[in-house]
Amino acid sequence: MAVKDRDRFSTATRLRLLGEQTAARVYRSQTKRQARRSRLTGRAALLALVVCSLIVALAYPIRQYVSQRAEIADLQRQQEQARARVEQLRDLKARWQDDAYAEQRIRERLHYVMPGETGYVVIDPDAAKQSRTDRGAAARPWYANVWDGVDKSDRADR
Repeated sequence: MAVKDRDRFSTATRLRLLGEQTAARVYRSQTKRQARRSRLTGRAALLALVVCSLIVALAYPIRQYVSQRAEIADLQRQQEQARARVEQLRDLKARWQDDAYAEQRIRERLHYVMPGETGYVVIDPDAAKQSRTDRGAAARPWYANVWDGVDKSDRADR
C-alpha cells in the first residue's frame, strides 16, 4: 500500500491524471459542439438548397400561370358581355321588323305625322336661356370669334 500511495503522489502519476482530466474535458466539449452542430447536417443543408432552388425555379412559371388565369377570366367576361350585346341587337332587329314599332320610332325621330294629324314642335326651355353674347357670337363671322378668344386668353395670362 505504501507503494500505491507513493505512486499516487508522484509527478508522473499526477501529470497522467491531469492529462486524462484535460482530455476528458476536451472530449466533452467536442461532443457538446457536435451535438449542437448535428442539428444541421450536410443532408439537411442539401435538402434546403434543393427546396430553395425549386422555389426560385417555379416562382416565374407560377406567376405566369396566375396572370394567364386572370387574363382568361377577363376574356371570358368580355365574351359574355359581347354575347349579351349580340342578344340585345338581335332583339332590336326583331323589333324593327315589326311595322308598328318602326312607324312609332320614325314618327318620334323624324317628326312625321299621319294625314289629318297636327304636328307640334316643343322648343327646349334651356335654349331660351342662352346668353346674348352666345347668340351674338353666332351672328358674327368665325374669324371675329377666334380673335376674341385670343384676346380673352391674353387677358387671362395677365
